[in-house]
Amino acid sequence: MRIAIGSDHAGFAMKQAIAGLLSELGHSYEDFGCFNSNSVDYPDIARPVAEVVSQKKFDHGILICSTGIGMSIAANKMPGIRAAVCHDTFSARRAREHNDANVLCLGEWVIGQGLMREIVSTYLSADFVGGRHARRVDKIHAMEH
Repeated sequence: MRIAIGSDHAGFAMKQAIAGLLSELGHSYEDFGCFNSNSVDYPDIARPVAEVVSQKKFDHGILICSTGIGMSIAANKMPGIRAAVCHDTFSARRAREHNDANVLCLGEWVIGQGLMREIVSTYLSADFVGGRHARRVDKIHAMEH
């Protein structure tokens, strides 16, 4: 899979760890910033990641800030994006299986590196199950127009 990753300053360390994990798992990724721990505004990172996922240039996005909430709110403004904040593996699996989430948002100040590895691995290994859930995702998509 091709994954677009990005973080603000509060998620920078976790983003670096995620880049390593993605390589371990055999996924390619592109880093959309930030590139150090200097303060940046999370919408400035969420937007380009959400854009390339919306344009289907990347299969998924992963965004990290202190809680994941700001990144999720910003990413979800982009048509076609279904960004989910997940701080446990159950939510990560369900986000993919039931909501066809295409952007995973994480909070570096909420979860540790070990749990992050489990969440990212679970999210990326799960598939959308379709069926009645496809009808619901279609209704979400219709709200964008």
